[in-house]
Amino acid sequence: MRSIDRKSLEKALETYRVLDEDGNLVGEEPSISDSTLVKMFEYMVRARVLDEWLLKLQRLGKVAIHAPNKGQEAIVGAVMPLRPEDWVFPSYRDLGVYLVRGMSEEEILDRALYNEDDPLKGSDFAIYGNRKYNMVPTPVPVGNQIPHAVGVAYAMKYRGEDLVTMVMFGDGATSRGDFHAGLNFAGVYRVPVIFVCENNGWAISVPFERQTRSPSIAFRGLAYGVDSIRVDGNDVLAMYTVAKQAIERARKDKEPYLIEMLTYRLGSHTTADDPSRYRSEEEVREMMRYEPLKRFKRYLVDKGLITESEADELYRRYSSYVEEAAKKALNKSPLPRDIFFYNVYSTLPWNLKMQLEEFREAIKTIEEFGLEVD
Repeated sequence: MRSIDRKSLEKALETYRVLDEDGNLVGEEPSISDSTLVKMFEYMVRARVLDEWLLKLQRLGKVAIHAPNKGQEAIVGAVMPLRPEDWVFPSYRDLGVYLVRGMSEEEILDRALYNEDDPLKGSDFAIYGNRKYNMVPTPVPVGNQIPHAVGVAYAMKYRGEDLVTMVMFGDGATSRGDFHAGLNFAGVYRVPVIFVCENNGWAISVPFERQTRSPSIAFRGLAYGVDSIRVDGNDVLAMYTVAKQAIERARKDKEPYLIEMLTYRLGSHTTADDPSRYRSEEEVREMMRYEPLKRFKRYLVDKGLITESEADELYRRYSSYVEEAAKKALNKSPLPRDIFFYNVYSTLPWNLKMQLEEFREAIKTIEEFGLEVD
């Protein structure tokens, strides 16, 4: 039986941070190159701008639904220490993760608009992802990716590969069986997986204190024999530092690790949600003080790596870039109507070939009657 020492309990109950809400150093400054720090800020800005544009496109009726990312951009710190060949299982509120892994704004817009260049070819119940980035498409059902990430990590260990997996999920996922099964398996079989719980305080409209009486998500990880830590998830330097240590440990010792990322969702759960029904505007205004871009920009300015005007110009530049990418994506042709016949088999079996012909005949008949086909 594995005992839980005092140091492990402190890590699971206290909150590790490097910067305070004003961007001042309050912890040990990590050893990160100046170019990497600026790149980190750039990824966060890109995620914020892309998020704003996806929200605009949804309001215009061009995007079916969007899960706003504003306030959770510090997640980029968790994935930057990974290698390209490591595997990532993101959540649906992780635009920064997709960008760090190499997806372009245009690819993400193509996916959101379901056009001819959609990398997932219109498949529903998966948000983003692409095999060429070793990033598994995100499922809509909450927490489904957790046991999958554990299974891949187990396979890596079994095959003797020097790789790790990282899986992101919200605090709501910790109330589902996938979380408990995944952590229990990872703890028992000691597999190289890093769990990142993006605890933004709300599982849609359910506050954290209504989900569990546990003092923290990290505390729950200890019960499964998984080393865990609670981190200020709006402090990108803290996220980078903790993730880097967890990745190095998982790679070397083949051990799992749980990072509880304390953050806050400044927008709605999705564009189908009205957060004013369950939380106050005063709460949101108060939490704006802790948002990650403002505090990291202050740190970079004080460090002399960027100026206020350079930061503003970066935002304007990416706003123009994403606007052009959105126009390009909107002008692309839609996916062909029969695309769903080609998403499972490399060669269609006889029964699907028959159904495809019947489908095409039905479309032809409808058009001959002068009716529109949605």
